[in-house]
Amino acid sequence: MGANLSRVHESNEDGPYPGLADIPENCIAGIFKHLSPIDICKLARLNRAFKGAASCDYVWEHKLPVCYQELLSELAISKPLSLSKKEIYALLCRPISLDNGTKEVWLDKATGGVCLSISARAMAITGIDDHRYWKWIPCDESSAANWRVFQ
Repeated sequence: MGANLSRVHESNEDGPYPGLADIPENCIAGIFKHLSPIDICKLARLNRAFKGAASCDYVWEHKLPVCYQELLSELAISKPLSLSKKEIYALLCRPISLDNGTKEVWLDKATGGVCLSISARAMAITGIDDHRYWKWIPCDESSAANWRVFQ
């Protein structure tokens, strides 16, 4: 279904029918700004017009959070102004370590929401140094070396 929409058909009467490649890139970009980032990337593989629209800053600036410039400042990037909004989005989807590695922040790839992970060592928990209630358990499967467990 729809496989023939992207091809140009020959007709004896009116000439070729328009296809997906004939839709103006700015119209596609206007539609893309309402889609999820994952859907935009999938559609970008269809044809050149979709790929061009998926790379427009107009589309990706709607996906970036309001605080994206503050998050960018935490990264050691020499020329952040030379990056496209799509490249900034991709960079921010990777975890950014804050406060000596006790916190991480990143964007959720599917929604663009800001995610924050706080290690137990960064939290101010009442009685955390009282060994009657808490103990550190080594854990190899976690990004943190140890887990704090309430007994």
